[in-house]
Amino acid sequence: MASNSDFAQYIVDQCSGAGEIAVRKMMGEYCAYCDGIIFGLICDNNLYVKVTEPGRAVLKEVVLRPPYKGAKDYFYISDVDDRDYLAALIKATLPALPKPKPKNPMK
Repeated sequence: MASNSDFAQYIVDQCSGAGEIAVRKMMGEYCAYCDGIIFGLICDNNLYVKVTEPGRAVLKEVVLRPPYKGAKDYFYISDVDDRDYLAALIKATLPALPKPKPKNPMK
């Protein structure tokens, strides 16, 4: 089941306290970015955040599950209604994630 755009926009709004939040549609689901860094996925109208130790320290409950068949485990976030919690989780997670690679200029 693909995620709907209304839920993706709700996640963007809920996470906005962490920085500039954006989503990009990919095969019916969404990649979630904060300040240009991918921090999670929205799959089947559920939020999944990449696994990091700083993020684990902020979680209310640690639930690991793959967002789709064949994927590695992510943190499953059941409480998407608490804006402050989501912002704190994303702010803790971002420093532990790799920075995006610079794009090569066109020749």
